Amino acid sequence: MSELKIYPDADPAHPRSYTDFASIQRELGAVGIRFERWAANQPLPPGAGQDEILTAYHESVDRLMREKGFQSADVIKMAPDHPQKVEMRNKFLSEHTHSEDEVRFFVEGKGLFNIHKEGRVYAVLCEKGDLIGVPDGTPHWFDMGPQPHFTAIRLFTSKEGWVARFTGNDIATRFPDMAA
Repeated sequence: MSELKIYPDADPAHPRSYTDFASIQRELGAVGIRFERWAANQPLPPGAGQDEILTAYHESVDRLMREKGFQSADVIKMAPDHPQKVEMRNKFLSEHTHSEDEVRFFVEGKGLFNIHKEGRVYAVLCEKGDLIGVPDGTPHWFDMGPQPHFTAIRLFTSKEGWVARFTGNDIATRFPDMAA
């Protein structure tokens, strides 16, 4: 189940929690974060690769690409046996921004987006069927957990793909992660 916890950015001990979709969408929308529920029900063969996943969801992805001017899409897939899971998790765990919106559609599994905005941290546990859009320039970090399991379609306005600008802020170390 998707979940949103909103923390004061100086107090990771006392969040407000939401688990119903309408409340999550309302709270995130109030600070400019896109949150939608898409149907993640396309049949995929075991071990489906990027091309098969993008083809299965092409109608939804193409619609969003036209709507927002995205130029490219790819798939990030992580499993507990991924040989670089520790390195990948550590890279995403540091607060960073992007020069374009960060949009992810979870085809399977889950991941924790933490958005640092307006004196708060919005911790969004995204699961299968969730689409999240973090506006460009918004500080955030992502936790896939110590035993990651997710497949997400990523959309980009730049052909370069995922390019992060790290803030140097250690805030991510002070908030619960997926192992907590």
